[in-house]
Amino acid sequence: MENVLIKTNHLMKKYGSVSVVNDLNLEVKGGEIFGFLGPNGAGKTTTIKMLTGLLNPTEGEVFICGYDIRKRPIEAKAVMAYVPDQPKLYNKLSAKEFLILISSLYRVPKDIAQEKAEQLLDMFELQDRSDELLESYSHGMRQKVVLAAALIHQPKVILLDEPTVGLDPASARLLKDILQELAKQGAAVFVSTHILEIAERMCHRVGILNAGVLIAQGSPEELRRKIGHGEESLEDIFLELTGGKESAELIKSLEEE
Repeated sequence: MENVLIKTNHLMKKYGSVSVVNDLNLEVKGGEIFGFLGPNGAGKTTTIKMLTGLLNPTEGEVFICGYDIRKRPIEAKAVMAYVPDQPKLYNKLSAKEFLILISSLYRVPKDIAQEKAEQLLDMFELQDRSDELLESYSHGMRQKVVLAAALIHQPKVILLDEPTVGLDPASARLLKDILQELAKQGAAVFVSTHILEIAERMCHRVGILNAGVLIAQGSPEELRRKIGHGEESLEDIFLELTGGKESAELIKSLEEE
């Protein structure tokens, strides 16, 4: 597959005898928004931490823009951005100072960093409070700052873990529009979310993880065809695959195709 920016080969994470992620094989291309879905405890955050290099896999490989995350971590991390589900910020910095700090870590030239920071603060409607300390920000505002920081070096790969948590509807819509624009510009966007309606409207493809196993992946339309229904929502498909009485039969039918 051409232009694959995120790739995993037989990725596994075990704690003792318990497999949190088991034999995960994924490919996400540039220009694609991939939704990563699953119930609580399915292994989504563990997977994202392995993709970012924050957690070493028990087995398997991760490639970001062709770089092995374990063998060439500096090159891989230079082209990616990560937005965790519980972002941590330096409370004694202002939003503007934080963005400039992050840009310096990625070696963005100062003049470009200043211009980009202003653009992002304006985009996320933080300009009026950009000089205030982050400790005074609400959770939603802090989430916006983290999102802005993730974009300041124009990454080719964006990994987001529940990015809409704490955002109001207008901000969530803005985030969706931004991610779609980044994909149009050629980035690979990997989004873990519980909000299936957002995933259905935003994502080109989705993968459904259950108990550490990728049980289905494809566009919502492809999943409807595989399961044998034409009108179900992504939420219906998700519930059938992860919790309904017919889960085993549906999973078996997918594996046989």
